[in-house]
Amino acid sequence: MRSKIFTAAVGVLIVGLCPPAFGQGIPGGDPVRVLVGRLDLGKYKATLSDLAEFGDRREGTDRNRAAIDWIERRLKSFGCATERLKYAYEPPPPRSRPQGRAPNPVIASGEIRPGSGGARLRGITAPTGVNDNPEAQPDAKLRKLNSQPSSPGAREQVYCTKIGSTRPDEMYIISAHMDGIGWGEAVDDNGSGTALVMEVARVLNGPDVRTERSIRFALWNNEETGLNGARAYVAQRAALQGIEDPPGSGRYPEPKWLGMVQHDMVLFDHGMPRADGTLSPEQRPEADVNVEYQSTAKFAEQALRLAFYFRDANEKYATDYPAAVGHHMTNTDSTPFMDLAPAISVRENERGMQIGAGWNPHWHQPTDRYSTYSDKDFRLGLNAAQTTLAAIAQLAGAALKK
Repeated sequence: MRSKIFTAAVGVLIVGLCPPAFGQGIPGGDPVRVLVGRLDLGKYKATLSDLAEFGDRREGTDRNRAAIDWIERRLKSFGCATERLKYAYEPPPPRSRPQGRAPNPVIASGEIRPGSGGARLRGITAPTGVNDNPEAQPDAKLRKLNSQPSSPGAREQVYCTKIGSTRPDEMYIISAHMDGIGWGEAVDDNGSGTALVMEVARVLNGPDVRTERSIRFALWNNEETGLNGARAYVAQRAALQGIEDPPGSGRYPEPKWLGMVQHDMVLFDHGMPRADGTLSPEQRPEADVNVEYQSTAKFAEQALRLAFYFRDANEKYATDYPAAVGHHMTNTDSTPFMDLAPAISVRENERGMQIGAGWNPHWHQPTDRYSTYSDKDFRLGLNAAQTTLAAIAQLAGAALKK
C-alpha cells in the first residue's frame, strides 16, 4: 500500500496535469470508473484474435494492408473519424559491421548494454533476435500467410480523432504500432498494444461520452524497420500543431500535442530467464505495467509527471496489476515525439533492462501467437488498457452526457 508521504509526493509531481472536475452527469458518481468498467477482457481478447488472423502483418505486404483496412473499419464502427497518413519507405542499404563487434554484446559478468537510452542489467540473460526462417513456423497455414516478402515503396497508416468539446485545439495521442515480424502472429508485439488502443477508442467514442480536449488514436506502420511510420507523422504534422484551418472555423487538423502515449508489448511478464535459459510458464507474482519516459529528452520533466500520473491512475482504477515508472524509454514510436512533447511508453517489461536481456522468448519469434498466452497474460494487457483509459479520461476532461 502506498504511504501517505509517497502519495503527497506524486501529487506534487503532477502539478500542471490536473484534470477538470468530474462527476458531471452522474450525481455522486465517478465517470472515470464507469468508463474503465466498459473495458472487457473478452472484447480485448477478441480484438487480438482478429488481428492474429492477418499473421505477422509485416510492413510492405498485402497482409499488412489488409490489417490496416480492417483497423480502419473497426475504428469507424466506433464513430471515430478516421484519416490516413501516406509516406514512402525505401530500406537503407545494409551497413557493414566493424570486424569483431557483436550486435548485442553480453559481457561475461552478465551485464548487458542494449544501446542508446538503455540501461545495465546484471543477472541471467538470454539471446534475442528476429526469426527469418520460415521453416521455424510449424503451422503450414500460417507459414503460407506470412510468405509474401516486404516490398519498398508507398506506405499508409490510419488514425482517428475524438474532437474535444471545449478545447479542440489540444490533444493527447494514444498509439501503438500494428506491424510485426518473426513468422508468427505478432500477438504480443504488437497486436497487444494495437488492441489496447482500439479498445480505449471504443470506450471513449461511446455516444454518451464527451471530452473537453481532443484525443487521437494512432496505429503506426513500419515500427519494426526503425519507427518510420511515427517519424513520417512527426515530419508531416508537427509544424501544423494548433493551427486553425480554415481560420475562424474552430477546426484544428493537428491540435497541440499535450502528451504522447505509446503502447508496445503489454502481455508477457514472466520474469528473468532461469540459469538453463527457460522462463516460468506463469506470469510472475511481481508482474506489473511498466510506464517509461526518457530522462535525456527535452521534455523529460513533463514526461516524468505524465508517467507518474499514469501510475496514480493505475493505483486507483486498475484491477490486478500495479504500475512502475522507469526512465529509459527507448526503441519504440514515442521516441520521435520525445523532444517535441511529453512522451511515455506503456510496456510489459522495461525495454532496455528486461526485454533487451531476453525476458520474452516470443519476441520476434514464430511462437508469438494467440495460443501462446494465458488469461493471466491477456489480463496484464487489459490492466494496461485500464491504466491508459483512466489517465487519459481525466487528462482530456471526460464526462458522461445526461
